[in-house]
Amino acid sequence: MQVPISHWVRQRPKLLGFLAAAAIVLLANLAAAALADALGYNRVSMIFLAGVLVAAVLLGSGPAYLAAVLGFFSYNFYLVEPRFSFGFESEDAIILAVFLAVAMLTGGLAGRVRDQARRAEAQSRTTTVLFQAGRDFAAMDDERRIGQRLAEGLAEAAEDLAAVRLGETLIPFPEAQDPELLNTVFAGGVEGWRVERLTADGRDVGLAAWRVGPAAGLGADEPRLIQVLLAMGASAIARARLARAWAEVQASERTESLRNALLSSISHDLRTPLASILASATSLREFGDRFHPDVREDLVLTIQEEAERLNAFVGNLLNMTRLEAGALELQASPVGIAEVFDRLQRRFEARRGSRRLVFRLEEDGLTASGDPILFEQALSNVIDNALRFSPEPAEVEVAGRRLDRLAIVEVADQGPGVPDDELALIFEKFYRSASMSGPQQGTGLGLSIVKGLIEAMGGVATARRRSPEGGLVVSLMLPREAE
Repeated sequence: MQVPISHWVRQRPKLLGFLAAAAIVLLANLAAAALADALGYNRVSMIFLAGVLVAAVLLGSGPAYLAAVLGFFSYNFYLVEPRFSFGFESEDAIILAVFLAVAMLTGGLAGRVRDQARRAEAQSRTTTVLFQAGRDFAAMDDERRIGQRLAEGLAEAAEDLAAVRLGETLIPFPEAQDPELLNTVFAGGVEGWRVERLTADGRDVGLAAWRVGPAAGLGADEPRLIQVLLAMGASAIARARLARAWAEVQASERTESLRNALLSSISHDLRTPLASILASATSLREFGDRFHPDVREDLVLTIQEEAERLNAFVGNLLNMTRLEAGALELQASPVGIAEVFDRLQRRFEARRGSRRLVFRLEEDGLTASGDPILFEQALSNVIDNALRFSPEPAEVEVAGRRLDRLAIVEVADQGPGVPDDELALIFEKFYRSASMSGPQQGTGLGLSIVKGLIEAMGGVATARRRSPEGGLVVSLMLPREAE
């Protein structure tokens, strides 16, 4: 296969510079010959000297030296008597020697200035690229984003294509590259590509590959730039992986701590009603015939209440599991608020103790849209929570009203209340406010289940302080059933 001359030349940028210097000398020669013929004066060495300076400024010191030598021979051949030969008369020897010396000196000086400027520009570019890459790497904690930034930096440094491979993830830059070709590249089977391992602290974190562009002409700084980019990228990827591993460890520790706290709380909440049931049942079995009828009735009532409490607690755990698994089934139908109030009033009559439980409904026939069973369970959790934290003989008020297209039920207690900065947290699972610590403290599941159930029905659950002195108002809002 024949290689185009243009491609062959682009692969050799230094050769291109020397060819350009020869072209500049040729143009200077044509200009000098034309001027000599027009004026009849052959002392036009300054035109060749100008060509040498142009080559030095544009191309560097190497092409400038070539231009000086070519200019010397061209000037001698075309313009010094005898013309069209490399001989010269004795009086022209000094002119030719001075021309060659001045051309070499000025060309070398101008070329070195130009080369130093290019090196300073390359160093500035290297510093800028490294600074931007370091800043970007420091701000990233995702290894895929770090890989994308590394591939971008390699492509910029090599002025062509680049790619990074992290495990099975392939990250090319630009993105429009053939994945099969890149897989072959990383396997080491494509000419023109360089592949290196990304290593941090002696461990391989991935692979990087890049292809040097035809116009790149990598100098002394570019290979170092690529190596530094590789080292920075590898360190950033290792840091991201360590941060992720540390976050997983912390999450595992928090999960374990939460699990232990939950098991401790659950065991307590299960043990308390079971102990009451067991004690009451044992007393009835062994001494039932000796007890007064009122005592027996009280023991039976204790068994019933504690069994209902245990059943409600197990139901909360089951509902929380269903909510988290997305397996809660809703039976959408009209919810009669008055009917729910009647059932809950009878249910809590024996459990309220000396507290007053007041139900108020602003209008008859108030109906919401939702699941009647789930709404009753959610409202039951709120009322149970209010009774638990309200001292005897306080009052717990349950009020229903309408507001535009909403049916709102509010439960107001006279308990210690919750600080303003904790109001948004009381609906979180297992959250327990320090202001409500004590023997009445629960597992922190009740209100979180309330929020999940109400939101599953398309409603909203909120909480606010009843007054600056204390108390809590929990509002359950559901869409009102269309009349």
